[in-house]
Amino acid sequence: MDKEEQVIISFRDLYNKIAWVNRLKLEDSLRNYTFSEVGCIEYIGDNADSNVTKLAEYLYMTRGALSKMTKKLIEKGLIESYQKPDNKKEIYFRLTEQGQVIYNVHEEMHKKFIDRDKVVFEHITAEQFDNILGFMKKYDRHLDAELQKMEIEMKS
Repeated sequence: MDKEEQVIISFRDLYNKIAWVNRLKLEDSLRNYTFSEVGCIEYIGDNADSNVTKLAEYLYMTRGALSKMTKKLIEKGLIESYQKPDNKKEIYFRLTEQGQVIYNVHEEMHKKFIDRDKVVFEHITAEQFDNILGFMKKYDRHLDAELQKMEIEMKS
């Protein structure tokens, strides 16, 4: 196995472990909500004027699937839709009071995860962080380009 393959496999394994460990704790605190629903609530809580397109891009979902999820979240009383006075075409979402409670629980859990994992980062130098982040940004840009190619192919 070459180094590139080792890196990709290591990223996948690390991501899966983080997701598994975090999911168990999140499911305990947010057991009545799906992972996608919580992700949607998080995005709306972090971003003013969230709409279906922005949410679908963030969650890597189709707009149709995202529309179904937002309808469920509205029915559960977690988000509400609104329109701007100057743009009656676009529909935006914001958290309700109940949605803000879920958002706050999720944010508190994230803080706990960061605190839990600080021990891993304590001895990493600034240069090592820069190298890791530089590589991740480069890989991220590569994957963005691949996603754009896929979108173009799907449209043609």
